Amino acid sequence: MPKEGLKLKALIFLISLGFFIYSYFTENTWATWLALLFWVVTLFIMYFFRDPERISPEGEKLILAPSDGKIVAIEKVSGVDFLGSSGIKISTFLSLWNVHFIRSPINGKVSYYKYSSGKFKPAFKTQASLENEQAELGIENHFGRVVVKKIAGILARRIVTYLRPEQEAIAGAKLGMIKFGSRVELILTEKVELKVQVGQKLRAGETIVGVFK
Repeated sequence: MPKEGLKLKALIFLISLGFFIYSYFTENTWATWLALLFWVVTLFIMYFFRDPERISPEGEKLILAPSDGKIVAIEKVSGVDFLGSSGIKISTFLSLWNVHFIRSPINGKVSYYKYSSGKFKPAFKTQASLENEQAELGIENHFGRVVVKKIAGILARRIVTYLRPEQEAIAGAKLGMIKFGSRVELILTEKVELKVQVGQKLRAGETIVGVFK
């Protein structure tokens, strides 16, 4: 569990423990119920910040899914600065029940990073891509370039990014996370053979999204 998750779990657990102690000495029924409620919240936080092991397929030209979730759109986009051309955007929605660690789709060097503050509209809406808080990472290798965009949702108000420009990304390794519901967009050049479709469910670091031509 990341340190952000540990801090939150510890805080909620201490609140729960405090209510349990108070209810024990005062026999206050409401305190008992509140203690149980905060204990359930603690269990949910432990579940949300889970970090299951992922085994990534090997292949230099493979492009892996950067996140868990369901593909809600695949569309052409223009004016992608880092790609230097138009591209293909694969949008994935993550519910509260998905693993929220974001993983690198390829081996390569991080050459671009941009953070933008913004609104917190529902992540499944198209406007979220333009208006919500977001962070972009551009990764490149000798086969091509990709952009991973992490977008906060109505509940997600904290984007965590582990890598910065000039650092090396490893396919399937963690790039960061978004807390409590979000949207992830993977933008590829058009010189890629796609292996996924709208409605498909993804597993970060394991599902093959495409192959560099």
